[in-house]
Amino acid sequence: MKSGKFLRLVFLLSLVLLPFALIFSPFQSIFLTGFAVVLSCLTLLWLVSLWMKDASIIDIFWGMGFVIIAWTYAFDIGLENLGIRHKVLLGLVSIWGTRLAVYLASRNLGKGEDYRYVQMREAGGEKWWLISYLRVFVLQGVILWVVSSLFVPALLTGNDLVPLDYLGIGLWVIGFYFEAVGDWQMMRFKSDKENKGKVLNKGLWKYTRHPNYFGDATLWWGFFCFCLAHSQGWIYIFAPLYMTFMLLKISGVAMLEKALVNTKPAYQDYVSRTSAFIPMMPKKS
Repeated sequence: MKSGKFLRLVFLLSLVLLPFALIFSPFQSIFLTGFAVVLSCLTLLWLVSLWMKDASIIDIFWGMGFVIIAWTYAFDIGLENLGIRHKVLLGLVSIWGTRLAVYLASRNLGKGEDYRYVQMREAGGEKWWLISYLRVFVLQGVILWVVSSLFVPALLTGNDLVPLDYLGIGLWVIGFYFEAVGDWQMMRFKSDKENKGKVLNKGLWKYTRHPNYFGDATLWWGFFCFCLAHSQGWIYIFAPLYMTFMLLKISGVAMLEKALVNTKPAYQDYVSRTSAFIPMMPKKS
């Protein structure tokens, strides 16, 4: 089976499991609290975006959104009920989300609206104010809420760390390293004006064309390990499956590479030698 078909299959599987996790689970009231908080935050952010005329501020919120909803669930469950494994999970989510938000803020603020949103704004015309709310802010809010649902069974299970939690921590460390170091290497590369139009093929970028996306997907599999101690935890496999699919086929690798192949002549050679996602030794020229 080709990788594209396999990814579509697992994505469809995640959609099948989703209703069981959000509708037929005993956590509906907790989920509704999380949804209300996320929707409130994104509605306020949308109003700010109308004032700033910049919808791309939603990208900066993405990481912090997971931090907010994870702590919302923790407060709803009761901080006094949290054990060491819950505190570790909240710490990992907070470190990842805060780092991502700070990085994107330092990279994006003051640079104007991202071209993707500029195109959507021009296509939306006078109705952009409503389109941006529904298609940008509410849609991403729903995705954020759905993916973060795996925090609930993880926070409602046990107090002490179990073997699968250590596996989750290990995956998070690997994922965080690839995402954070990959971002830092790319930021340094772009800061040198002599590299304009060139392709970064050193450091982590020597082994994968998208170390940051690989890292993001990997740490979500780490988060998933924390909810496997719950009897219904396996159902929430749709969350890392969905994130992996999105990073590979929708908003990550696929979208970025379309632009890079057209704007950087050397990128095609880089593609022929370097793994798209999973780190591997580069092929010989």
